[in-house]
Amino acid sequence: MAEPVRVVVGVSGSLGSLAALHRAVAEARRAGDRAGGGAGGGAEVLVLHAWEPPGGEFGYRRSPCPPLLSAVRAAAEERLAGALAEAFGGADPGVPVTARTVRGEPAAVLLAAADRSGDLLVLGPSGPWWHRGLRRPVPTRCVRAARCPVLVVPRPELALVLDGLSGRGVDAELRGLVGSGRRTGGRG
Repeated sequence: MAEPVRVVVGVSGSLGSLAALHRAVAEARRAGDRAGGGAGGGAEVLVLHAWEPPGGEFGYRRSPCPPLLSAVRAAAEERLAGALAEAFGGADPGVPVTARTVRGEPAAVLLAAADRSGDLLVLGPSGPWWHRGLRRPVPTRCVRAARCPVLVVPRPELALVLDGLSGRGVDAELRGLVGSGRRTGGRG
């Protein structure tokens, strides 16, 4: 009997990772339908949120602090739960979804999870430019080292708009919308 199709997706809580989560569920549904399971039968989604101690593993080994580690783990679990709630709002995604927080560097965790050639690894786009300067982008590392297909979902339109607003200031943009007479979506 063939193993079910597994779609592994990394979720950080960003808009890009939520778009990747939605795409992963859609890909699992599609794969399940092709396998004849109907409604995503035979396909599953593994949602991972990787976390590291403040200062990384090396920093933690130099000066361990178990209460801090517990707090960071709890925050990671809350972040993953919040991302799932935001993505699905309590609705059934239509495929089996398993969510886990894993201690480790994000690219290494994702590559270890997507270890079968039949898996599909779905990722959101790289983070903001200042974050990319601090670390190598996770999608780049995964594309180069994965043993399975990797799908990198483009940055959602809303994230592009918010990036543009952060460069000019949200208040200035809202004043510009109000001053021009354009509606911002509210009543009035």
